[in-house]
Amino acid sequence: MPINITMPALSPTMEKGNLVKWHKKEGDTVAAGDLLAEIETDKATMEVEAVDEGKIGKIVVPEGTKDVAVNSVIAILLEEGEDESAIQDVSSASSKKTEEKLKEDSNKKQHTKEDDSAEDDATEKESPLTQSPSSVATDAETKKEDTAVRATPLAKRISEQSSIDISAVKGSGSRNKVMKDDVKAHLAKQKKQYSQPLKHLSKGEIDRATPEVSELPVSNIRSIIAKKLCEAKQQIPHFYLSLDCNIDKLLEMRADINSSTDAEKPLWKISVNDFVIKAASNALKQVPAANSSWSNSETLIQYNNVDMSVAVAIKDGLITPIIKNADQKSIFTISQEMKVLAKKAREGTLKPEEFQGGSASISNLGMYGIKQFNAIINPPQSCIFAVGAGQEVPAVVGGEVTVINIMNVTLSCDHRVVDGADGARLLNIFKEYIENPVRLLL
Repeated sequence: MPINITMPALSPTMEKGNLVKWHKKEGDTVAAGDLLAEIETDKATMEVEAVDEGKIGKIVVPEGTKDVAVNSVIAILLEEGEDESAIQDVSSASSKKTEEKLKEDSNKKQHTKEDDSAEDDATEKESPLTQSPSSVATDAETKKEDTAVRATPLAKRISEQSSIDISAVKGSGSRNKVMKDDVKAHLAKQKKQYSQPLKHLSKGEIDRATPEVSELPVSNIRSIIAKKLCEAKQQIPHFYLSLDCNIDKLLEMRADINSSTDAEKPLWKISVNDFVIKAASNALKQVPAANSSWSNSETLIQYNNVDMSVAVAIKDGLITPIIKNADQKSIFTISQEMKVLAKKAREGTLKPEEFQGGSASISNLGMYGIKQFNAIINPPQSCIFAVGAGQEVPAVVGGEVTVINIMNVTLSCDHRVVDGADGARLLNIFKEYIENPVRLLL
């Protein structure tokens, strides 16, 4: 019996996904574990592997399709001994169901747009007392004919993916129908226009760009980031605690470790952020109240492990891979894991278990020269450490003015879970570890 391959739910918040690319085509034989497709989820672009073996009988959803609902049939797999006739009925039903789901959102948007514009259209029409019914019908038909854009489905899809207003594309087909080559030519013309060399302007001359704005498509990742951060600021009562840490000893220890020349047992180069991860994890272990999250008005969730989420910038936004049980790991292990996870994050190859969960987060903008900032809590977590850049400042030490290195850290807390005293204790324990880094090696 043919096997339906469905759109997988690759994260807890995923409801739809974009089918970026097929790595198999119809007629190809697949085995369990073979790479089937690339799916863009609400978190990242991920690879999907086959769980059964057989032959791809039909690809229901072509690559490049957006907003495919979870559990929708995207392909049909034939088992050994089955031929294409076995999937005709299944394929027809599955294709129809999937197409209906794909069109559902589009139809809803169209109906909403028509409803919103109905009142405006009504005010623009002449009164029935001064206009005959036949002229009203003729005008409506003419208006519909004038505003409709004739285009092939492929041309429409390419224009949507490239954020092109298809009504601005001149069609070369029958009755000015827009073809795929017309859209590609329009896109090439735009690229050529944007890539023109800068003009040599005389003093005081202004060159204004045309067009004045460009509409860019919003990726699934950017969309879910926007949704989650809006919810976080609207629903989580944030409060902020900030203090400065003297990192002179930390920088000295890091320099000593990274200058090691032991060829047989090389010590990996570690970063300031590796110390931060270890210090924050150790501190969180000592303040269980902060290693918790809000569930409802009757219960709180307290985590028995310290899994530290670390923000990593990627093309479409950011993602937070997790160092699990970071309080129990050495700085060197944390350093190596973080390098691997950051690389996978930027390549879009993180597995769901590598970025889902976490009991608290770290966002470090010190490498960008940012001295201090307030981070937004990553729900359902209740704490996030915002780490700034180290900077030299004058200070009085032992009655003398000297220069020390200061790093600002701001802790954002969910006041439903963490009280001010617990937040302050957490941040001060963190400070103790940072200012006495030898304790992190014990």
